[in-house]
Amino acid sequence: MPLLYKFAICFIAGIGAGLGTGFAGMSAAAVISPMLITFLHIPAYEAVGIALASDVLASAISAWTYGKNKNLDIRNGLVMMIFVLCFTLVGSWVSSLVPSHAMGNFSVFMTLLLGIKFIIKPVMTTKEAMALVSPKKRLFQSSICGVMIGFICGFVGAGGGMMMLLILTSVLGYELKTAVGTSVFIMAFTAFTGSVSHFAIGGAPDWWALIFCVLSTLLWARIAAKFANKTSPVILNRATGAVLVILGVVILGVNYLG
Repeated sequence: MPLLYKFAICFIAGIGAGLGTGFAGMSAAAVISPMLITFLHIPAYEAVGIALASDVLASAISAWTYGKNKNLDIRNGLVMMIFVLCFTLVGSWVSSLVPSHAMGNFSVFMTLLLGIKFIIKPVMTTKEAMALVSPKKRLFQSSICGVMIGFICGFVGAGGGMMMLLILTSVLGYELKTAVGTSVFIMAFTAFTGSVSHFAIGGAPDWWALIFCVLSTLLWARIAAKFANKTSPVILNRATGAVLVILGVVILGVNYLG
């Protein structure tokens, strides 16, 4: 397979993955996995590992950008992260026992529905309203939700970011920028754990595909995060919703081709 063709596929996949990460804390695997499987014929389990590895730096640079703009809740995010990390390992191990065709469909519909939600019903919660939520209630919810999110992230390599964003905004009452910032903060660690466990179980990945995907996703995540932190909540809701809907439709199309 020509190296230029591989670069083009990975770069395009990185555009979608990076925009999804920077705007919505979306796992890169939701975009990268189906692209690698369909156009480069990389095995599903290996593709998920590459996608999760791409997520590490992209989520980290996004979290740093949101944190620099005071849109990151580290203290409460750490609670959820502990449970997410533990159950990402469990999900990753279980996914290695499941046929490839059973992986990934959930995250596509999750992306579409969440995108439509942001367009129709934007998240307009303020940081002042966030402070009114009971710390004990948030701690309990974060623990339970972390278990579910971690398993989903490890199992399909996608959906974890979407689940976190939905829970942070709808259940825990976060305003959108802080929710995305906290989500990508957690995803940087869960993606690292998931990718290491995938490679440990499935072996070394396609190195060129890994390098191309990591660099492209990192670039576009940085661009998206910078834009998201400078724009108003209304515009951010609409932009995030539009990105998610477009990505959802594209992923469905790619899955159909596959």
